[in-house]
Amino acid sequence: MSEPHHKDPLLEEVRRHQARRKAWARDGEPSVARRLAQIGVLGWIIVAPMLGGIALGRWLDARLDTGLFWTAPLLMVGLGLGGWFAWRWMGSA
Repeated sequence: MSEPHHKDPLLEEVRRHQARRKAWARDGEPSVARRLAQIGVLGWIIVAPMLGGIALGRWLDARLDTGLFWTAPLLMVGLGLGGWFAWRWMGSA
């Protein structure tokens, strides 16, 4: 037997598209200030984990006397996490 219509991914995407279109017709375009705020939030979503990785890496390097052994990899981990958080945030909007 075929799968129920409420579980069809194509129908779900069409419903989401229609809901976004109705919301746009009701609310209109976001203001320039709102767009700039979204860009700022997106930047901090990416930068904050990177700064956390740098801080943790510098602390570990100072404790263990390892130069930049921990700072560089934890910076990259922070960049990866920040990118993942940004991807999820953009997908939920």
